[in-house]
Parts: sequence; C-alpha cells; structure tokens
Amino acid sequence: MLKCRAAWRRLAPLARASSTLCRQNAKRAVLRNERRPDLNCSQMSTAPSGGGRENTLYVVLVGAACLGGGVYCSSLVFTLEHSAAVVQETAVEPTPVVPVLPEHAPYLLIGGGTASFAAARSIRARDPRARVLIITDEQDLPYMRPPLSKELWFSDDPAVTETLRFKQWNGKERSIYFQPPSFYVDPVELTKVENGGVAVMTGKKVVHMDVRGNKVRLCDGSEITYDKCLIATGGIPRNMQVIERAGEEVTKRTTLFRKIDDFKSLEKISRTVKSITIIGGGFLGSELACALGRKSADVGLEVMQMFPEKGNMGKVLPEYLSNWTTEKVRREGVQVLTEALVKNVNFKEGKVEIKLKDGRTDHIVAAVGLEPNVDLATSGGLEVDSDFGGYRVNAELQARSNIWVAGDAACFYDIKLGRRRVEHHDHAVVSGRLAGENMTGASKPYWHQSMFWSDLGPDVGYEAIGIVDSSLPTVGVFAKATAKDTPKAATEQSGTGIRSESETEAVAGKMSPTLSTPIPPVAKDDYGKGVIFYLRDNVVVGIILWNVFNRMPIARKIIKDGEQHADLNEVAKLFNIHED
Repeated sequence: MLKCRAAWRRLAPLARASSTLCRQNAKRAVLRNERRPDLNCSQMSTAPSGGGRENTLYVVLVGAACLGGGVYCSSLVFTLEHSAAVVQETAVEPTPVVPVLPEHAPYLLIGGGTASFAAARSIRARDPRARVLIITDEQDLPYMRPPLSKELWFSDDPAVTETLRFKQWNGKERSIYFQPPSFYVDPVELTKVENGGVAVMTGKKVVHMDVRGNKVRLCDGSEITYDKCLIATGGIPRNMQVIERAGEEVTKRTTLFRKIDDFKSLEKISRTVKSITIIGGGFLGSELACALGRKSADVGLEVMQMFPEKGNMGKVLPEYLSNWTTEKVRREGVQVLTEALVKNVNFKEGKVEIKLKDGRTDHIVAAVGLEPNVDLATSGGLEVDSDFGGYRVNAELQARSNIWVAGDAACFYDIKLGRRRVEHHDHAVVSGRLAGENMTGASKPYWHQSMFWSDLGPDVGYEAIGIVDSSLPTVGVFAKATAKDTPKAATEQSGTGIRSESETEAVAGKMSPTLSTPIPPVAKDDYGKGVIFYLRDNVVVGIILWNVFNRMPIARKIIKDGEQHADLNEVAKLFNIHED
C-alpha cells in the first residue's frame, strides 16, 4: 500500500482521472491507447521480463468508489512506456473496504428503534455536548413502528412505500422517521464534532459484549469501547413451527411483519396475489386484517384471518366485545375463521395449503407474537427472566454497571403490578427516555404506567393500560358513540397520530365526575364507546378505553391509587363518556 501511495504521488496528473471517477460513484472509464490481454496482477513488476518492454512501469492505483450503500475498491493499472501513458482496467473484482469506525463512544446505544431514539434525545437534553452512537442491524434510521400496520395502509399515495410519508387520521402528513438524515452526525465525525451529536451506524449487529472491558464487538470483527451502554434490541417476530417445517416454498411465501422492509414487501404482494391469509388474532393480526380487508375490493384480493381464540383480541377483550370486534373485521371484507388451529402447512399446485376445513392461499402473514431479542445475554452475563423473557433490570432500568435496558427487551419490576415486560410504543418512549436520563446520572426509578393503543381503521380504536387479560373479571360501562368518538376525531383534536406522546399528567387532576347524574341505559350490543375495568382481588389493575380518547391520565391515576371501588359505574363517570 505504501508503494501504491508513492506511485500515486508520482503520477498525480493521471491519478486525478481515477479520483474523479470514484467521486462519481464508481462509473468506470478506461482510457485505452493499447491493450494488454496478457497482463494480470501476478505479472506486475517494475521490470517485466521479455516482450522488449524493459522500460515499462506498472503501478496499481487503488481508489475508493462508493457503490450503493457500501464502499468498494476500484483497481486501475497505469502503464507507462517511455513518455506514453496508458490506462488499463484489470479484471480484479471490487473488494469491500471496511469503513473507518469510531473506536470509542461515550454513550453507546444498541438497537435503532423507538427506545434508542428516545434515550438519545434524553441524553442530549441533559448533556448538550454528549456524543451518542446508535448501532442498528437495520438499514434504516430510527423510525416509529405503529404506522406500519395502521395509517400507511390507508394512504392514497401510490409511492407510499418509497416516501414512507402518510396522513394521520387528522389529515396532517408526516414521515415515519423520527428525524431526517441531516439531524444525525456522520459516525466517522462523531469524535470530532465540537458540540457532540447523535450518529447512527446502520446495517451493523453487535454480537459480543465485554462488560469488564466496556467494549462490544460487531459482526464484522470491529470493536468499540463505551462509557455507558443501552441495550434496546427490541424483539424478533415469532414464527410457527408448522411453517418452519414446511420447507422453502412455504417460507418464501410467508411474511413475519415487523420492519419497514416487511411493510414494503407485503404492500407489493397485496397488489400481485389473489389471496392472503393472516394467522393471529392479536393487535397486529387484527390491524393488518382490517387494513388489507379495506383495500381488498379495489384490488380483487381475498383476505382471510384465522386464530385459535373465539374472537378477535380474544386474549385481551371480554368475550362480548371480542365477538363485536370480530364482526367489525368481517364488515371490512375479511373472512374470519375463529377457533382455527393450524396443524399443517405445505406447498401444493402453486399454492400454500393450510390444513384446516378449507385453507389454500397465495401468501401467509404470521402475526403470532414477539420474542425479545436477548442475544447478548451470554457474553454480557445478563440475566434473562424465565417467565416473561427479556433482560431483568432494577427499578432504574439498569442490568449491570454501566448497562441499561429499555423497550421490548426490558423485564422490569412494576411496584403496583409486579414484574412485567411490555411491547408497546409508549413504553418504548418512556423507558428509553428514563434510561437516557439515568445514563447521565439521574438515578430515577421507573414508575410510569405505559399505555398502548390499537386502531381498526379510522373509525374504531381503543387505548389500554395495565394488565388487560380476558381471563380476569371485567366490568364494562358503555355509552352511545357520537361522530367525535373515533380515532380520526381524536387525532384531529389532539393534533397527533401517536396519541401516547400527547399525554399530560395534568389532565387527570382537572377531570372531575358528576356523581349525582344517573348513567343512561345502553342498548344491548351497542358498544359505541365505553370503559372496561380489569380486576384482581377487587382492585382495578387494567383499563381499556373503547373509542374514548385523551383520558389516559385518569386511567393511570386509578391504577396508581390501587383502591377497591364499590361501584365502578361511578368510577366510569370520571371519563365523562356520557357527554355529547
């Protein structure tokens, strides 16, 4: 390499041509005054024997050329014979060049999701000159996941898979990315920028942690040391054994929905196949079923949803409300198969065949849950919870000295509800924010009761908090819905589509019930809007607000108080569900 550099300096006029080509994204140009087919790398020397070319000098110049997302070498052979310069291209294939990475990051965040971004923002708020490095195995900058199964599917923009911009239910447009590329610092420049910043290394996976040495190793063998580290690796979509055993033809016709690439792929598939079957009746499965069902009539797509429960969201909603939700999904154009257990899947006559009463489809979406990503547990000596999965952390979200965990991968202790692991956006935001604060020395405990929400299109949605398990006793109080009791109307009022981010604790103190007002009767099966309380030992441990929005601080306070209530109809009045 030293000889190459020396030769480059000697041949600067000719080298400029190669350098210019590299800057133009490796558009190779060959200036040919003569052709030497007999020349290869093993024959190059300053004094080749034979051929009468004793005064010929061959020099290899290696220049970096950017191709796509990577950096590659472009090898050019310069032949000098007497005073004539001849440029020839060798047959050497481009060789990947390992980019220069920062060797040290004061704040190292593993994972590029919501929790990581929230932590980065929190760190910078408390330490404005902080240098934060985010490492993610995805190819994208940090982005929000909820729109992947919600608003993006209802966009009228035919280029939505490229722009990843969408209109919220309130009509306001935004990007799925938290910040544009200009917000971030180049990782190579992170140690040099005067006022610090946030850098993101995409397409890199941390495979090993040396907690004693405060060091991590990446998949390419490079190592980075840190002062403080956050693990926010999220989760991996769970697959079904019957699909895994079915072979390649079935596997390549199955989507495990989680990332931007999954959305892009499934959106394209929905326009090219005749039928899609969604396996799973939880949040994700039901949202995707409604989204695909809504567009099925326009593109001639048959959409089927199947699950082992008696109704949609059967593990969460009380049976009567689960049945109502199932009918709602059917009205969206979805064939819903309840109490359906998939016993076998195979590929036959160009179709994926599911062994049930009847089940042949072009494509499968398996929405059957998430496995927390705990790949670093062994090398990092981190404890994984045997009941809930995820890394066990203390009240400050700390797993070990200088190591914190946030988001889906964190198994934390809830002082009201016991040890838990939560897989929702609001928890990722709040736990990431708190972990970031604690990484800068705040030493705050995690007491927040995170909420989650799900929308079955723009007309029906719910928000939930605490333990919402259909096996618990429940009490539901409902009222007749009005035009403003929809997710669309709620976002128009709040100004944001990510409802959890618009919450404020101050609202809870301002709301007061009118206890003397009797609750009007509601027609049977009219679940327009309401409140469902989940009880354990006669104490409210979970609440679902059904088409009731911007009241979550009240629900949070009820759970925090942990009191027994003689009449939950009176408690329901706190939410003013009978107002017009």
